[in-house]
Amino acid sequence: MVYLSTFVAVCGSFAFGSCAGYSSPTQTAITKDLSLSLAEYSVFGSILTFGAMIGAITSGPIADFIGRKGAMRTATGFCVAGWLAIFFAKGALSLDIGRLATGYGMGVFSYVVPVFIAEIAPKNLRGALTTENQLMICCAVSVAFIIGTVLTWRTLALTGLIPCAILLFGLFFIPESPRWLAKIGHEKEFEAALQDLRGKGADISEEAAEIRDYIETLERLPKAKMLDLFQRRYLRSVIIGVGLMVFQQFGGINGICFYLSNIFESAGVSPSIATITYAIIQVPITALNTTVIDKAGRKPLLLVSSTGLVLACILSGTSFYLKDHNLAPSSVPILAVTGILMYIGSFSAGMGAVPWVVMSEIFPINIKGIAGSLATLVNWFGAWAVSYTFNFLMSWSSYGTFIIYAAINAVAIVFVITVVPETKGRTLEQIQAAINA
Repeated sequence: MVYLSTFVAVCGSFAFGSCAGYSSPTQTAITKDLSLSLAEYSVFGSILTFGAMIGAITSGPIADFIGRKGAMRTATGFCVAGWLAIFFAKGALSLDIGRLATGYGMGVFSYVVPVFIAEIAPKNLRGALTTENQLMICCAVSVAFIIGTVLTWRTLALTGLIPCAILLFGLFFIPESPRWLAKIGHEKEFEAALQDLRGKGADISEEAAEIRDYIETLERLPKAKMLDLFQRRYLRSVIIGVGLMVFQQFGGINGICFYLSNIFESAGVSPSIATITYAIIQVPITALNTTVIDKAGRKPLLLVSSTGLVLACILSGTSFYLKDHNLAPSSVPILAVTGILMYIGSFSAGMGAVPWVVMSEIFPINIKGIAGSLATLVNWFGAWAVSYTFNFLMSWSSYGTFIIYAAINAVAIVFVITVVPETKGRTLEQIQAAINA
């Protein structure tokens, strides 16, 4: 039941990836068919992150009010409406409304999917199952990139409905998060859901008692508001959750991912080869991540990933420095390709998935909604800021851009060593008690 529930939930992650991967392969066809200017298409591309920011702000309260399954249904409804608006679009307005709606769905999914999986998974599988979220996003982006080269943009929009349909159907067969049911006082449903997830013959008394005790302790605390996050007892978990999201985004991933073709083109490499290589590298490394996260732990993966990102940025920066100063022209494309592919590989190895895993583990359940919304909002704001400023930075100094990203990733290494705790092999209650003691 844990595996089935995870599969159903990560259909939401696949729907998220379909939205994220849609704009890259369809740019030429949409601008031509609907006679859009570059500015109009840029609005269509970037309005997704605004929708996601609104989704992020409301995701926690929605998931706390109508449950994790209710939040997934809400997000799916927005994605379906958005894809249909894009499919039937006759001009820029309908396209933008559709893109905003799919962005809203993405924002809700980006919070609720990892939280739901973390709350249903046993502690020895939690890391591996929560990383499935990132794996499915990567798979969906890669699928959109590849099938977008053969399908029309309207047909590609319809393929976004497939994961939504599977998710809506699957939600009828899986239990609600037992921790959420316990929090709202639905005692019978809580025990039934936990028994369902652990198997008919499993003894759930110890786990149920631990969850109950923890929630009783939290119930004595006043209902959390945004300002409460900055109280001393919660501050450390908020710094960890928000800090990881800042480093994940401001290390440059969305600039490099959104403008991959342009980067390769300016380094003298074929953009189509670049896109396919990106898809081929990203998925297996993220898949490998799911198998090692519960054995190696969260911190080692974050450290290996951040170190790889620093080296990759230095390599890419060097290639553009040589190009700008007309030095060793034959080595420029090799350095650029090696640097960018190393960047994508390193990001997929830890910084892509692990911040979401840690975010789903560290917040106590009484502040989980509001703190998770804040962390997700920071993530989406970073995604917008980096994708918006990337072209300006590249025109200012292409090698300087990569040196800035290298510096940010170097600070991330220090942050992980000094602030982030190891959470593998511990229950959510143990992790949160240790952080917020």
